[in-house]
Amino acid sequence: MGPTISRRQLLAGVAGAAGLASTAAWNGRTFRPQPAKVDPDLVSGVDAGGDQAELTTTLRSRRVTIDLGGPQVHTWGYAEDLPGPLIRVRAGDLVRVDLINELPVDTSVHWHGIALRNDMDGVPGLTQPPIGVDSRYTYEFTVPDPGTYFYHPHSGLQLDRGLYGVLVVDDPHETGRYDHEWIVVLDDWIDGTGRTPEEVLAALRETGGHGDMPGVDHGATHGEGDGGAPEPDHGGTPGMGGHGGMDASGPGGQGDMGGMEMMTSPLLGSAGDVSYPHHLVNGRIPAAPRAFRARPGQRARIRLINAGSDTAYRVALAGHRLTVTHTDGFPVQRVDTDALLLGMGERVDVEVGLGDGVFPLVADAEGKTGQGLALVRTGAGGTPPATVRPAELDRRVLDTATLRAADRVALTDRRPDRVHQLQLDGSMAPYRWTINGGTFDEAEPLPIEHGERVRLEFVNRSDMFHPMHLHGHTFAVAGGGARKDTVIVVPDRTVTVDFDADNPGRWMAHCHNAYHAESGMMATLAYPA
Repeated sequence: MGPTISRRQLLAGVAGAAGLASTAAWNGRTFRPQPAKVDPDLVSGVDAGGDQAELTTTLRSRRVTIDLGGPQVHTWGYAEDLPGPLIRVRAGDLVRVDLINELPVDTSVHWHGIALRNDMDGVPGLTQPPIGVDSRYTYEFTVPDPGTYFYHPHSGLQLDRGLYGVLVVDDPHETGRYDHEWIVVLDDWIDGTGRTPEEVLAALRETGGHGDMPGVDHGATHGEGDGGAPEPDHGGTPGMGGHGGMDASGPGGQGDMGGMEMMTSPLLGSAGDVSYPHHLVNGRIPAAPRAFRARPGQRARIRLINAGSDTAYRVALAGHRLTVTHTDGFPVQRVDTDALLLGMGERVDVEVGLGDGVFPLVADAEGKTGQGLALVRTGAGGTPPATVRPAELDRRVLDTATLRAADRVALTDRRPDRVHQLQLDGSMAPYRWTINGGTFDEAEPLPIEHGERVRLEFVNRSDMFHPMHLHGHTFAVAGGGARKDTVIVVPDRTVTVDFDADNPGRWMAHCHNAYHAESGMMATLAYPA
């Protein structure tokens, strides 16, 4: 147990000196907690003499119109802006959120990355009933671990609209080494541009990606177990950067396939099924970027979140190197890099010492056309073009799966009691994505027992990358790797992860490509207390 945390300490300056930045840049409302007594049996790291803060608030899922910085889109969201409301608490706090559904369909909220109790996980049909039209549902849970998380529906393709927001869990023991904190949310956007995500999926199912439906990749040809992807270097070395070995015709690794766009990446293989008209940073297109302001010489903590549905992003800040400090909420042994790669659902925290000028923060849509853009302004300078490409994007690119856990959060050394292999397969015609040969509705839960050390072997037999996400737990990439809940598995590779079965229930393990998950690439792990 750590030292006692008083109520005053818990509530004083949630974005203040107790381990947080002196300023926190955000686009919307921030919900902050009110005090309540701690239950020491539920909260780790808080002594019985301390207090637990309690947050109670309301989210409304509804039709909204959002300005993307020029384009106006009619979509579904939690607010008239992107991302949705920021929820900010401290580790050990109690969160109570009333979700009011004003959509024309059922919905839900999944608290991505939080190891909460099973009935609050937000998966309709597995952990809760769907939240019906004009209905209300209350989520109530204690947040056990500090870190950067986000929330979104686990209902159909609703993530590929505006239904997402950030949940930051602060560490009351952390001593901040930075002057500013910036939350940066990356997203691929198609809703309200002439087609809906559901129409895109219908076209994928009808044409296998070879029809005339706008928004569908017409060049990718994923074969069930075919492989054939380029061999990326996942060692986080300088050789991982750029487009080595690929016949690329421009930024992002685009090739010319007889007039068809082929979405491929030297890092990922086939890089997606959907061509998006917009790539956003905090809800804005590159022609109207958000700006973060600071002074030269200051340090900033940047919390990066990939809320996209079909796109991985290669991220860099022009003229700077990034120090990676956390991934998926948990601290890592610090590593400096020029750029980093984020799959859908991944989060990375970095720190950076700021130069003097105007610097583009670019999220290149890996293997696709387009990018997201924000600006860091510390001095005089003009606005760079929307297509600006920092040289850092083609230098060292870090794969978060290669990071090492900080000693204090490293999983204890233990032989696995049980091993499950999850073979990842898929095809474009028919548009079907599977785990161990079956879609979610065809599979039985994978059995485990409470208290076991469980090993999952993600074996990618397709030529598409899959960011695999586990609910209710964090795992360690085998061999002392980072603590994570989402990890990229590239074609013809196996990624092995270990976790402790210490949170009973029925838990999803699935690809965080929304179109793959909706087309079958989900499994369940189940165990009683």
